[in-house]
Amino acid sequence: MKILLLGPTGQVGWELQRSLAVLGDVTALGRQSTPHGADFADPEAVAHTVRALRPDVIVNAAAHTAVDKAEAEPDLAQRLNATTPGVLAREAAALDALLVHYSTDYVFDGSGSTARAESAATAPLSVYGRTKLEGERAIAESGCRHLIFRTSWVYAARGGNFAKTMLRLAQERDRLTVIADQWGAPTGADLIADVTAHAIRHVQHAPQDLGLYHLVASGETCWHAYAQFVIDTARRLRPELPIQATEIAAVPTSAFPTPAARPLNSRLDTSLLQARFGLRLPDWQQGVTRMLQEIL
Repeated sequence: MKILLLGPTGQVGWELQRSLAVLGDVTALGRQSTPHGADFADPEAVAHTVRALRPDVIVNAAAHTAVDKAEAEPDLAQRLNATTPGVLAREAAALDALLVHYSTDYVFDGSGSTARAESAATAPLSVYGRTKLEGERAIAESGCRHLIFRTSWVYAARGGNFAKTMLRLAQERDRLTVIADQWGAPTGADLIADVTAHAIRHVQHAPQDLGLYHLVASGETCWHAYAQFVIDTARRLRPELPIQATEIAAVPTSAFPTPAARPLNSRLDTSLLQARFGLRLPDWQQGVTRMLQEIL
């Protein structure tokens, strides 16, 4: 199996380099790769690369993920999140290749308090959410064989993440303020990558299971409780850490205004994914603890 991985240096892309290696020959291309490039700002150049390599599977982990920055550069976000994925889908259809793509809870408006299923009505609040939804639709309408995974609150041991930020601030300040009215499930890039590899293998023998799925860790939390868990776990794992914070104050989203609106409810129902692919997604605390053990 020839696999083309796009966006290999991001959090999910980095883990995919590991998880996909057991399935076949992986060619990982970023924007600066040579001789074949994968600059998502140039959709037709990406199409040329796909035609040259003729992969059996295309895994797209590239995207415009700077949520606030996207508000100021909607045309670029459109190209990276919608136009180029649509071109990838066109080329995948021509090759009869499988396209794997990642989307987001930002396609929803974040209202209510229940976990949304794949069939729930979409209503993005931001340029990022709107362009990611357009990318989903372009892929679905292309007729190509595809898997789309919506995920949220992604973290990894490699690179920056919320937990690392909280640990740094907790060693610098006596008091932290953290948003307590946004709810979701912190989801490790390693979990996403491992489920992806499993799903690719599965649909080779069960093509009826292609389509759109929600992929997040089990359970739910808010950013405030997430921060508290990170700091409590760090204290347990590394008692010698000079953590100064004695208070973590809970505040509403309105306390931290941002250019892009955030959904308050990022809960995603993963029952379809678990049933179709025979999986059990672990609780979010398990992955966060493992990540902390790795970085501390």
